[in-house]
Amino acid sequence: MKRILITGGAGFIGSNLADHFLRQGDTVIVYDNLSRPGTEKNLRWLEENHPHRLRVIHGDVRHAEAVADAVKGVDVVYHLAAQVAVTTSVTDPRTDFEINALGTFNVLEGVRRSGHKPVLIFTSTNKVYGGMEDVAIVEQETRYAYRDHPLGMAEDRPLDFHSPYGCSKGAADQYVRDYARIYDLPHVVFRMSCIYGPRQFGNEDQGWVAHFVIASVLGRPIAIYGDGKQVRDILFVADLVRAFELATERIDMTAGQVYNIGGGPGNTISVWAEFGPWLADAVGKDIAVAYGDWRPGDQLVYVSDMRKAGREFGWEPQVDWRQGVAALVGWVKENQELFDSAG
Repeated sequence: MKRILITGGAGFIGSNLADHFLRQGDTVIVYDNLSRPGTEKNLRWLEENHPHRLRVIHGDVRHAEAVADAVKGVDVVYHLAAQVAVTTSVTDPRTDFEINALGTFNVLEGVRRSGHKPVLIFTSTNKVYGGMEDVAIVEQETRYAYRDHPLGMAEDRPLDFHSPYGCSKGAADQYVRDYARIYDLPHVVFRMSCIYGPRQFGNEDQGWVAHFVIASVLGRPIAIYGDGKQVRDILFVADLVRAFELATERIDMTAGQVYNIGGGPGNTISVWAEFGPWLADAVGKDIAVAYGDWRPGDQLVYVSDMRKAGREFGWEPQVDWRQGVAALVGWVKENQELFDSAG
């Protein structure tokens, strides 16, 4: 059995990942400052379901020595803790930098100084590729599409850090890659697309699939920025958890590598022109929305080319987006009390 540290382990992805490994009999350390809405509820859920082998550290990745102490003796580190909203990074770039760039540096230094080379997998973002203004886009009736990239964007796409969030995550992304190279450490970077699923308390700035589902079920307002034809590939959280596990098991192949991880060409949807009608059918009622101006740096299309992950550690998505979103709708309907307050 492994000893696993998950920074941001009470968040949406972190709590799903922790639950998976705890069910397998591993020991999991959740390191989280519980600043994001919903994390306390996710942590209570983990504690209720896993009274043994779960250790919780109420800590912040900005505190270097606390991070170093948490890393001691672990076999694997999944570094998920982050400031995750582009809009927040624009209004408060210093905090964004300190959490994403400095926080990741603290984790890397904790691992390096530990002396025992635990596996580290870092969750980066497709935002490191910037606005991709040079990529030809065609407009169709309900969506935008790449003209020349039917399989999506591969890892050799040039980096272009757009927005403070893109800069902070991009800097962290490159630090992880270089620590793997310079210090011979088993580190992996996942450049992730849109992840969704149960235990996600999405909001207008981040986690749009869950935000739209929650708002639709509870009758809350929805704002669409732009024309709603922007396309994303979306990935169910259980598929991401499987990617984490497979990349860890194949660390002999994956160490030092970068992988684009998302739903891929088979799980694309335009954020409202297509998703809106489908969601209305799923929740059984019409959904009113308001439209606003485009937001800076919003990519018209982002789709992951994930063939490298398939080649090197045998992963591809298994959950069709319709099946996955239906599961999310069911979870929200069954747990409406979780959304009565933000905490």
